[in-house]
Amino acid sequence: MPNVTFEAEPAPLSVDLDRAALVIIDMQRDFLEPGGFGEALGNDVSRLQAAVGPLKQVLAAARQQGMLVIHTREGHRPDLSDAPPHKVERGDPSTRIGAIGPMGRILVRGEPGHDIISELYPLADEPVIDKPGKGAFYQTDLELMLRNRGIDTLFVCGVTTEVCVNTTVREANDRGFRCIVLSDCCGSYFPEFHAAGLAMIKAQGGIFGSVAASKPVLNSLASIRYPARAAG
Repeated sequence: MPNVTFEAEPAPLSVDLDRAALVIIDMQRDFLEPGGFGEALGNDVSRLQAAVGPLKQVLAAARQQGMLVIHTREGHRPDLSDAPPHKVERGDPSTRIGAIGPMGRILVRGEPGHDIISELYPLADEPVIDKPGKGAFYQTDLELMLRNRGIDTLFVCGVTTEVCVNTTVREANDRGFRCIVLSDCCGSYFPEFHAAGLAMIKAQGGIFGSVAASKPVLNSLASIRYPARAAG
């Protein structure tokens, strides 16, 4: 695949698609759908749903180009043996990890709410990383998968901007990966946290990575022209 160039902050970028992957963070039913864990905590889930449309377009374009696509889900084993007690004990007991929610046990692997929303559901050959923490590299084989594929650049999308997206970008940066966060393909329950999360990533010349809107990236991908095959 050829390189693509597009506008980004703090500076325009050129990316070798053969060494790039799309990483979609935690687009799970419990976080995005009415009646899920996020709404049970009093959040306006429509603020996360705003990222679904742009992300769906980016996902389709990445698949068309044959890019590696990786999905993540935050959640724990049914016995909660991988969930730190301090994490489990936060908040109202009725909305804690492992409690019974509208979509099954909250943030427990295998429960309906833990799964990815239908609009962005993984294809059979797209890896799904089940992570017990906020960052996608913590206690997972994500880094191994990326190294084995020769990936050095990550297009990062998902929720929430200031928590799991930001944590994953910082982990990736420390491991030598270049991160490009697609601003309208991320979301937060708190608009000010979304803005601050993006600002921290691109600050000081891109201290953790770059930030770009999806449209310039989509336009660049759409402009790729492959040589015509010879007849016969």
